[in-house]
Amino acid sequence: MNTIDKLTKHIVEFRDERDWRQFHNPKDLALSLSLEASELLEIFQWKDLKDMDLSTDSPDNLKIKEEVADIANYILLICNELDIDLEEAILEKIERNRTKYPVEKSKGSAKKYTEL
Repeated sequence: MNTIDKLTKHIVEFRDERDWRQFHNPKDLALSLSLEASELLEIFQWKDLKDMDLSTDSPDNLKIKEEVADIANYILLICNELDIDLEEAILEKIERNRTKYPVEKSKGSAKKYTEL
């Protein structure tokens, strides 16, 4: 069992012990994922990065760690509900992005592929 499968098993067990699957349809999971991503953004809102302490055990870093975990949990639950192989999906997306963003055109550029 790989790491993604182990993590999925843990979050699904956590959910099922609480009888929450009834609330975990793909739409509501995606909505919750977006809300958690917004909570991550809120940590950075109105702050200059140079004024933040992002060292490993700092309060800011610990808040970020919690939100990243929430985001990852919702991604795992969405993949579980829709039978998406997360590793496969990520690797396929990287390959599509290689085509959209060839190194010779995109290296050092923040432009979208349609602007290259």
